[in-house]
Amino acid sequence: MLSLHHQVFIEVARLLSFTKASQTFFLSQSAISKQIKSLEAYYKTGLFERHGTSVSLTEAGKLLYDKLQQAVQLQQELNQAMHELNESFSPPTKLSIGASTTISLYVLPPVLSAFLRQHPTIQIGALNRNSTNIQKALLEHEIDVGIVESEIRLNTITYTPFMTDEIIAVCSTNSPLRARTLTVEDLSTIPLALREAGSGTLAAVEAALESQGVSQAGLHIRIRLGGTEALKNFVLADTCLSFLPRLAIMHELESGTLVEVPIAGLSITRSFHFIQRKGTENNLWANAFICATQHYYSIRE
Repeated sequence: MLSLHHQVFIEVARLLSFTKASQTFFLSQSAISKQIKSLEAYYKTGLFERHGTSVSLTEAGKLLYDKLQQAVQLQQELNQAMHELNESFSPPTKLSIGASTTISLYVLPPVLSAFLRQHPTIQIGALNRNSTNIQKALLEHEIDVGIVESEIRLNTITYTPFMTDEIIAVCSTNSPLRARTLTVEDLSTIPLALREAGSGTLAAVEAALESQGVSQAGLHIRIRLGGTEALKNFVLADTCLSFLPRLAIMHELESGTLVEVPIAGLSITRSFHFIQRKGTENNLWANAFICATQHYYSIRE
């Protein structure tokens, strides 16, 4: 098992912040600093460069962080192998899951609840970011498994299909667009509210429009907002048009506060995938989570 010194170092190196690491471990900042100083004394070298209120890793720190990430992976593999030999061996396990906004808000909550009931010894950490940043978090060992709707695939990541979702054009019930059927050409003059760069929802919308010969430059984009809920709430209060995942607005469509606006010839779907770092596809608990999630939604189709 990794020592507390090394666990603290990993967290400070990951966050590049003594303050944030102290919050993770529920320790004082001085206690965190003491742990790092002990490691620096042991290795007889500095592990962090201090720059006022920020820090960065030295070359020795980068080396240690890289090797400790490998040690964490080996520890997980050892625990898994011992569990397979003897099921009564079930040490407290941490599983870090990352998901894009739509999945985090509308898909994962019931799955996580059921999964924790089935595996009470697991501690789950959930990270909610857009697809680009979830892939980044996976490669930086911040999470063990993720769910994204990214159009950009990286050769260092394994992608496993999960589910599909439809993205539709919507407006508020107060918008003059509510009774119209649009064409893609109309989008050049209609005020739009869209997601931020890096969003999987935005990437799917852009790809569908480009297939119809419409580029972002030709759109009348009034505002960009980070997060599905922020965008949805803006559209509810405004009269512009937006594109939102059907999964995220089922209640609003049923209540009539949002209205689907047909766009002739335009259909937008996107596929969600589980992602894992290549070489970690045999992680027991990540695979148990993937199987549980797939099963939960397969029996509801």
